[in-house]
Amino acid sequence: MKLHSHTPPPSALIFFFTTALLLLCPTESSQPPYSCDSSPPSTSSYPFCKTTLPIYKRVRDLVSRLTFDEKISQLVNSAPPIPRLGIPSYEWWSEALHGVADVGKGIKLYPTINNATSFPQVILTAASFNDHLWYRIGQVSPTHRVKKKNPSRLRSVIGTEARAVYNAGQATGMTFWAPNINIFRDPRWGRGQETPGEDPTVAGRYAVSYVRGVQGYSFFGGKHKLGAGGRLQASACCKHFTAYDLDNWNNVTRFRFDARVTQQDLADTYHPPFQKCVQEGQASGIMCAYNRVNGVPSCADYNLLTKVARGQWDFHGYITSDCDAVSIIHDMQGYAKKPEDAVADVLKAVEQKKLNVSKIDRALHNLFSVRMRLGLFDGNPLKQPYGTIGPDQVCSKVHQALALEAARDGIVLLKNSGRLLPLPKAKAISLAVIGPLANASEALLGNYHEALEDYAKDIISHPGCDSVQCPQAAFDEAVGTAKEADYLVLIVGLDQSQEREGHDRLHLELPGKQQQLITSVAKVAKKPVVLVILSGGPVDISFAKFDKKVGSILWAGYPGEAGGIALAEIIFGDHNPGGRLPMAWYTQDYVKMPMTDMRIRPHPKTGYLGRTYRFYAGRKLFDFGYGLSYSNYVHEFASAESQNKLYLNESSISPTAKSSDSGRYQLVQDLGEEFCEKKKLPVRVGVQNHGEMAGKHPVLLFVGEKNPKNGRPMKQLVGFQSVILNAGERAEVEFVLSPCEHLSHPNEQGLMVVEEGSYFLGVGDVEYPLDIIV
Repeated sequence: MKLHSHTPPPSALIFFFTTALLLLCPTESSQPPYSCDSSPPSTSSYPFCKTTLPIYKRVRDLVSRLTFDEKISQLVNSAPPIPRLGIPSYEWWSEALHGVADVGKGIKLYPTINNATSFPQVILTAASFNDHLWYRIGQVSPTHRVKKKNPSRLRSVIGTEARAVYNAGQATGMTFWAPNINIFRDPRWGRGQETPGEDPTVAGRYAVSYVRGVQGYSFFGGKHKLGAGGRLQASACCKHFTAYDLDNWNNVTRFRFDARVTQQDLADTYHPPFQKCVQEGQASGIMCAYNRVNGVPSCADYNLLTKVARGQWDFHGYITSDCDAVSIIHDMQGYAKKPEDAVADVLKAVEQKKLNVSKIDRALHNLFSVRMRLGLFDGNPLKQPYGTIGPDQVCSKVHQALALEAARDGIVLLKNSGRLLPLPKAKAISLAVIGPLANASEALLGNYHEALEDYAKDIISHPGCDSVQCPQAAFDEAVGTAKEADYLVLIVGLDQSQEREGHDRLHLELPGKQQQLITSVAKVAKKPVVLVILSGGPVDISFAKFDKKVGSILWAGYPGEAGGIALAEIIFGDHNPGGRLPMAWYTQDYVKMPMTDMRIRPHPKTGYLGRTYRFYAGRKLFDFGYGLSYSNYVHEFASAESQNKLYLNESSISPTAKSSDSGRYQLVQDLGEEFCEKKKLPVRVGVQNHGEMAGKHPVLLFVGEKNPKNGRPMKQLVGFQSVILNAGERAEVEFVLSPCEHLSHPNEQGLMVVEEGSYFLGVGDVEYPLDIIV
């Protein structure tokens, strides 16, 4: 079976939960317009068509009218029509990770609308560290500051284009299985490119921004209770819940993999993005993962789906399995002895594993509630609030400009020796572009050659290798090309043959002979070369970092439709790079750890180095949050408004501190919401642009310890803001630090605690001491 990047196979099986239900997907789906058409009174008069009623009452009426067979038929991704009630077919599977796509069954990009805006792959968008950008997928104008806008009035491009496709009659569903907010735990993971990176704070903020934008909520959120409206522009589904970050490594596949995860790691790494997605983003869907977690398949885990998601987090949407996930519970994982047992486990008919119709009704309530919130049971959609969104709003010039801004803001400058970049804007210069990705339309999408022609009159190019695999080492022609040009740009890296869904990498180095190509042409170039890396995951380019003939290095991810223009603007100085790595880049030594070891925290006694920048005790090539600029930004803490001691014991309502062998601590659950709110403190950070160019600069605030104990991280991102500063301009940004959220960590039981000790706040290369007394 062929797997497509970030998409399910066509023969998908889908399971919807209250818990959940398993059924085979129909192979065909019709495309009728909408429910509750006013022309036949027999259908529009039903209570479920009355928009004045609360949604829960409308859904209850609809479900009560369904026969048992009709109920069963609606529990698949391709739900058939119910003609006698005027209900059209519905397709739940659509994709929109970085733009509305037609790889799912719900979207058809023809005949009126033929394409949609393609933004950078998520890992590059995350590198902007700008949640306003994530919400809108770019601001209205790249020259306007966010503070001069009202983000609550901005529409998400993906949500808008999705609605336009539906209005044009080219969609049979408005539920999109995105975003992917799994932690990019191991740099070899083929799908890491789809995620916001390795940090749970970033992944959580990305989830909230994306979901609010797509679903049509304001940037600042707000509750959307089912009985109080909660209309959806489109429906977002956070995936894959939980601890999913291995596809196919050393013959270990996601279908059979049992992720052994500690409660401590679940509490502060794997679960937080999904908790944010549900509680703050108010996502209307969750997808459970293929893999098992501690022996139990995710899609059959009552504790995970019912107790945690629905119980602790108060989730009210639908839950879907990944494709074929429930059959895999029996076929591959052996968790259920018989196929029918797999169905029963997923349905969580706990007592004697029998199915109760009330569980089916509850699942149907979740499904039809989402469809009603989408306005699909309100009559003619063109007369509804989103009905005026037309084809002219798809791939418009404004949206194309947003795609360009997203690429610009994500690209990361990793090296710039001797200020090689930006290159001079002199039409007389000659430029050579060499590398297997020099004409990579699939990886780059944008036409870099035309973009570069705006800056250099004479451009010559050579692939150097026939493909990214670069199996041969005959570089004579490429070397000859390099000798002729004034400047040389090398475009190398990875593509979907190296990293994708269903395919993890075995090493972190450049494929084949790419390194030899780089060193061969750099050696003969007239000046130090510019090296551009296209990839989702990190690449060990230690040789280039320390090679004097490689003057500058840019990481451009997979930059979407405007990637070529964005690269050209950065290389020639029409844009000041400001991206920061959303994942540390590790050296080849990292692969000594098996991908199957899910532990986040290090274990010194066994030589296990841990995972992610927060805990990894090995060598990093570039750290998380690293990125250079053409400007020099200087940071300082406004200490007059800050404090360097935080007391959690000065109130009469403070609980008595607990003690352990390693010191004193407070359980966050004992402190209470009111106490935690009172103890929040403002942290003001000054930042000044000491360069000659204006730039957009992400300010990243970390909390850390010099000698962490008890499974505490070396450092942890707690906040970030993006500011635009002209040359010489200074600004202050304020963060609100919550000790219960930002200064806590889980104990071995997964309970959050605040421990007494000496910590520090860090921004850039500046640190500020902070002592906690409990």
